[in-house]
Amino acid sequence: MSDKPGGRLSRLQSFDEALTTPLTFRSRRGAVQVIALGLAHSGDIYYWAALLVAAWFLGDGTWKARALVAASGLVLTEVVVVIVKNIFRRTRPPGTSGAIYRRADPYSFPSGHAARAAMLCILAFQLGPVAAFIAIAVWSPFMVVSRIAIGIHYVLDVLAGIALGCMLTAVVDAVAPLVTARL
Repeated sequence: MSDKPGGRLSRLQSFDEALTTPLTFRSRRGAVQVIALGLAHSGDIYYWAALLVAAWFLGDGTWKARALVAASGLVLTEVVVVIVKNIFRRTRPPGTSGAIYRRADPYSFPSGHAARAAMLCILAFQLGPVAAFIAIAVWSPFMVVSRIAIGIHYVLDVLAGIALGCMLTAVVDAVAPLVTARL
């Protein structure tokens, strides 16, 4: 979305850049950046899909239900995030880090990784087990901040993604009984 110079969107963009800049790596070298890149990728949908497939095939009925509900949430989140990104069309922060994301998805608002992390964290809290919730609750903030640190999201992208993930969890909660009815 565009705005005239000095307009509300322009001021919001400037504010967001001021929030984001101190959290972004300046150089591309170093162990911390490598760790941040790894954390940023750990939120990719492919890894979560693989974990859910494993839960489905290796788990009992409870794990199958958890996997099915979480998979439904992942699909819903992905669809909604893509729609919202294509409405706003906010380009990613300038830089070269995260080239795979820049090619596959040039838009940054909202962060799909943040939406996914928030949704999975809430679902793990609701569905259990406690160990899964603790693991996701500890991992999520690091993964989400790493998206800012490597320069592929602004702070407000991530906050909007978290809010969106929380809202979409309510939809997943509403349809969960329908999704798991035949198990």
